[in-house]
Amino acid sequence: MQLMMSWSAEIPTKENLPCANGSEKMLLTAMRYSHLLLKEVLQPGDSALDGTMGNGNDTALLAELVGASGHVYGFDLQALAVENTKKRLAEKELLPQSQLYLKGHETIDQTLAENVQLTAAIFNLGYLPKSDKNIITLPETTKIALTSCLRRLKSKGRLIIVAYYGHPGGPEELATVENFCENLPQEQFNVLKYQFINQKNSPPILFCVEKK
Repeated sequence: MQLMMSWSAEIPTKENLPCANGSEKMLLTAMRYSHLLLKEVLQPGDSALDGTMGNGNDTALLAELVGASGHVYGFDLQALAVENTKKRLAEKELLPQSQLYLKGHETIDQTLAENVQLTAAIFNLGYLPKSDKNIITLPETTKIALTSCLRRLKSKGRLIIVAYYGHPGGPEELATVENFCENLPQEQFNVLKYQFINQKNSPPILFCVEKK
């Protein structure tokens, strides 16, 4: 596993999670670690963004963490993703604090008010599970969305990217994201990369950008 970070943090294991069994010390998957990183910074009343709603799992987590006094903004260009997310939020009674947009995440700045600031944002890059694998996130639009989120990020806020890249077009997007993150000025941002390097089938890679 490759773990590079420029701020002090524990190596993430299942025992770091509040509900984990203390006897378990397995390293967290990229997805579970992304949730831990969100839980560390989001508080009731905050604003957060899900740039790739998918099946609504991350959107629901964000909505739970910001509570009824907070705001969550969700983006996805597939109607199925919006429907899945709306259903999940409704089941958990989290719709009131959530605004869902059937739009690509490159439209964040055209959609949200200029004064909207974010404590956290998350992107799961790739394609919608159990859907058309030809509909994927793209390097150009992803870079636009990440730039928009960084501009809106509050101090100590986090932008999290989980890159799935085992599909056609995935390696190109991963290269764009890695280049984007590597070139962020260290005077303004801390950047972490979390990756398992001995696993088959292209396990996802997590990037976390923290604004100073």
